[in-house]
Amino acid sequence: MYRASISMNVSMTNAPELIVMLTYNDFTVMNAAEIFEVCKNSKAKYWGLKEHPLSREELISLFARMKECGKTTFLEVVSYTEEEGLEGAKIAVECGCDILMGTTYFDSIHSLCKQHNLRYMPFVGRVEGRPSVLGGEIDDMVAEAKRYLDKGVYGIDLLGYRYTGDYNKLHQAFKANIDAPVCMAGSIDSYERLGEIKEIAPWAFTIGSAFFDHKFGDSIAEQIDAVCDFM
Repeated sequence: MYRASISMNVSMTNAPELIVMLTYNDFTVMNAAEIFEVCKNSKAKYWGLKEHPLSREELISLFARMKECGKTTFLEVVSYTEEEGLEGAKIAVECGCDILMGTTYFDSIHSLCKQHNLRYMPFVGRVEGRPSVLGGEIDDMVAEAKRYLDKGVYGIDLLGYRYTGDYNKLHQAFKANIDAPVCMAGSIDSYERLGEIKEIAPWAFTIGSAFFDHKFGDSIAEQIDAVCDFM
């Protein structure tokens, strides 16, 4: 199972935690602050944004508001070079985020995260494009995840449903071999997939675009609560 001790306001439950991403096609929506205000009293405790296209000032302000409302916060960086990843990590530090997700792993990014007590959950595999797509061999991704965990990262950001191969085999391989927080990120857009998530029991999962496409109901707040109740 994806299980490890959790500290710094992040608690484990038997059910995977929903991370509400105020994003569409891997970009933060421009009215994210307004949507958060409407949905802040929903059942979701975990909230995230992408690094583009809001200004740094807008990101800082919105993350501060989320923290004020008692939320655990995530910045997912959909960039793959060391320079872009470092810039994303610096944004996460400035915003006071709890967890940095995404980026290609680099020691320099991890070092910056450690300096600022920012938990780091990098991608594994060959991640390309935006919206991101995951390629690579399953055994290689498991080994890669173990290397990063041995280096001390907090967990892994796994683009399971974006995988170009057999995502069921990928999910099962991580369930069997990775004893650390894993976030299943991307393309969770149906109750069928939510049922699969319940079965494999990762630490957390993200939903962004599917809420804006009304895959789980009408208003975003109603959909968030429906997903939380289902899980």
